[in-house]
Amino acid sequence: MMNKQSSFALKVLLVLLTGIVNVSAGETPLVKPDGMPADMNKPVQVFILMGQSNMLGMGKITGPEGSLENAVKEKKKYTYLVDDAGNWSERKDVRNVRVMVGKGGGMQVFNNEWMTVKGTKTIGPEFGIGHVVGNAIEAPVMILKSCIGNRSLGWDLLPPGSERFEVDGKVYAGYKDSPESWAKGTEPKPIAWYAGKQYDDDVANAKKVLSELDKYYPGAKGYEVAGFFFWQGEKDGGSAVNSSRYEQNLVHFIKQIRMEFNAPNAKFVLATLGEATKGSGGNGGKVLEAQLAVDGTSGKYPEFKGNVATVYSNPLSKGGSGNAHYNGNAETYMDVGEAMGKAMVSLLGESK
Repeated sequence: MMNKQSSFALKVLLVLLTGIVNVSAGETPLVKPDGMPADMNKPVQVFILMGQSNMLGMGKITGPEGSLENAVKEKKKYTYLVDDAGNWSERKDVRNVRVMVGKGGGMQVFNNEWMTVKGTKTIGPEFGIGHVVGNAIEAPVMILKSCIGNRSLGWDLLPPGSERFEVDGKVYAGYKDSPESWAKGTEPKPIAWYAGKQYDDDVANAKKVLSELDKYYPGAKGYEVAGFFFWQGEKDGGSAVNSSRYEQNLVHFIKQIRMEFNAPNAKFVLATLGEATKGSGGNGGKVLEAQLAVDGTSGKYPEFKGNVATVYSNPLSKGGSGNAHYNGNAETYMDVGEAMGKAMVSLLGESK
């Protein structure tokens, strides 16, 4: 009889093999969900998704070429998203939760349901992530997205512990400083925002969901933050200062977010911007270099070996830039999501 460890290893192998088939055949042979609930005796495996607008999700559901409907119905891709009758499927072992800071400052809940495309207006990478991870894990899974668009790592998402620094006669904000920068030797004039406010809000909202676990995953018997997904960098690419500091900030972000959720062993997967190519210059090139630098296999941080992975998104993108939301092409969001999910499953397999 196969033990739990062997069973998990086999699932990891199958997921990774499907990834190989996908690359060579241009198809997605992931199995359809069986409609069965997870083993509710196990703690919920929580995966927290953070970033900016493309993590939030701008992929079109309906329409011609580039929409999810077209990809599924015409191209026969991502067939696990529909049932045998052609309707959007619902998997009972993966919970899809999305929250965001509302205009009044409180938490808005946009999604709190079993994972299904039905009723969704646009998609991010969560469906590719959720199905890949859900197929590999027997325990209940929660995909918990807490983010908003147009946010930079060097300002809005700056993690606690980040310190002030100086560049060309300007002082740039450390965590909770305001404004973003001011002339050296002058008194800063605060604005109605501070460095790291979005980080604080997104973390607080995710923690609020977890503090009311049964409301978001009915019947849950506890949880474990198993991993983080991060897709971000567009706004930092518009700033010479933020792009030059991106690697330093990203390393600190990875360490800090694990501390926030008391999850030192949680895996971390990030994706690069789809338009960014290896060897490119400019601010976008700096952001890409920083994102590749933290990869645990090919990067330069030994402490991230086996627990951080970077997905190079350029070969997966169907065109357009991150700032243009990849022209709303749902296939870009699905393919990046699947790749991120497979990278997470691989990291989880290494720790078994």
